[in-house]
Amino acid sequence: MIKRHPLKGPNQLKLGVFSANADGGLAITTVEERWRARWSDNQNMAQIADRAGLEFLLPIARWKGFGGQTKAREWSFETFTWAAGLAAITERIGIFMTVHVPVMHPLYAAKALATVDHISNGRAGLNIVCGWNPVEFAMFGVSLAEKGYDQAGEWLDVLEKCYASNEPFDYVGTYYKLKNVVSRPASLQAPRPVTMNAAFGGPGRDFASKHCEYLFTTFTDIDEGGQHVADMKARAAEHKREIGLYTVCHVVCRETQAEADAYYERYALAEADHGAVETHMSGKKEFSSSHDTEAYDRYRQRFAGGAGSYPLVGTPEKIADDMTRISKQGYSGIALSFVNYTYELPFFCDRVLPLLRQAGLRS
Repeated sequence: MIKRHPLKGPNQLKLGVFSANADGGLAITTVEERWRARWSDNQNMAQIADRAGLEFLLPIARWKGFGGQTKAREWSFETFTWAAGLAAITERIGIFMTVHVPVMHPLYAAKALATVDHISNGRAGLNIVCGWNPVEFAMFGVSLAEKGYDQAGEWLDVLEKCYASNEPFDYVGTYYKLKNVVSRPASLQAPRPVTMNAAFGGPGRDFASKHCEYLFTTFTDIDEGGQHVADMKARAAEHKREIGLYTVCHVVCRETQAEADAYYERYALAEADHGAVETHMSGKKEFSSSHDTEAYDRYRQRFAGGAGSYPLVGTPEKIADDMTRISKQGYSGIALSFVNYTYELPFFCDRVLPLLRQAGLRS
């Protein structure tokens, strides 16, 4: 029996784990306890999140790191095989794969995505991105496309036709010209697994509004986050569609505010991997539209702490209050990162989730 995908479940505020497939997670730090992303680490993380009732696991697609003392994120698991492995050892949680459109053929993606959907009994999801890092793409002999999301629309069209057609078909487009295409099995989810796009800029948002069920985006301040929700709702309405908005946060949850603040300052300032932070920030600023422009100047600590995402730093009560404010801005969910998921996720689940239930955001 195919279950409803967890992102379509009843909780008002969905929660997931982000970037655990990569060394450091989202943190760019030299602290000894930083996330190493070994396979055993990922297994433990996934089973903790699954038992706690979180809705999703979302990996990043990374091919080359950012250098520095730690060679930040150079170690990362490829997301389709990562998802297949975790699908086999979990029971309820949704498992996403992240794909860079220019470096993966849609026919291969259709087969791999369907495989994970069968392994997970309908819990697979796809995060479709076009990439921003020309250094990574050069490893494949590929350049950043000027109209990457036009290619992404065609890419997804091919994938959907793979699942819909019972007979071989030809495809003639701008980016793909294919003959006698067939791909079986189709995904268990129909017409395809749920999709999301992680984007801040206009082209990515337009793509998500036309093609995806969910958009992941960032904001600088919680009170300004609702602007992005309104923008995406309007874009989707133009296509007579609805779309769910998600965001990303990095978490330091401790018994006291002083403990949380001290640890955040330690790992994201005093012991940040400053060389890797600089490489990451400069590349993002030049080639990506993933953040407000002012974020690069105002919030260097946030890039070391969690790739420029919003910080949830404090006591369980403070973090639950901040998450409630995010929900009130119209966000359907939050992807969370920690310095060390195995050490910190259990405390978060034990202490923050009950407060979110009391607030009526989770059942």
